[in-house]
Amino acid sequence: MKKLLFLLLIMTLTVFSLLCKKKTDENTSIGGDQSPMGVVGTIVNSSSAPISGVSNFTGTVTTLSSGVSTYSGSATVTNPLFKNMLANAPQIIISGDNVSTTSVQAKSTVEGIESVAGLRPGILVKYASEPGDTYPIANSGDVRTVVSKSTTDDYPYGFYMIKVMKIEEPVTGALKSSGLIKITYWANHRFGLVGVQFDFSDGTSAKFPLYTSGENG
Repeated sequence: MKKLLFLLLIMTLTVFSLLCKKKTDENTSIGGDQSPMGVVGTIVNSSSAPISGVSNFTGTVTTLSSGVSTYSGSATVTNPLFKNMLANAPQIIISGDNVSTTSVQAKSTVEGIESVAGLRPGILVKYASEPGDTYPIANSGDVRTVVSKSTTDDYPYGFYMIKVMKIEEPVTGALKSSGLIKITYWANHRFGLVGVQFDFSDGTSAKFPLYTSGENG
């Protein structure tokens, strides 16, 4: 009888451990098959017109290894608030008004997108999430929160109207001291991240459309 109880205890603890590990993994790292948005040669850009002192933004996937895409990109930035914000990312190089990087990393899968090396590592979006779901941000104590999810095509995207998820991210620590207080993302299961907005402590904000040359099927 004691042996039976011992075996049942071990089985229960093992199942509990696996469930906890699965829950933790799902909250901190994205799963799913590789997305075409993360393959080498994929291009990401924004508006052709300057927005809040930022222009000529473009990025390209240069390598893909074990699901992690490395991006090389550049932009012209004259806005001092953005320069202060970007100065907190070790992957970013600032030379006058030219801002560039060769080592920002992200995972793009058919299930979502995860920042690996950038301003705030952690899941950016899981397409199956619902309003109220959260994603922990590494080494910060902060979480990204899904605040809404469209049920109709209500978001303008190029020539389309699409459904989107809206994810908000509060900012603390060094980033907040640079003047940034919140980041908001808009994402679509087919097109990935389609917009990002930065809100600053002086009451200003800047929203950028994002266009990626690859897309999920």
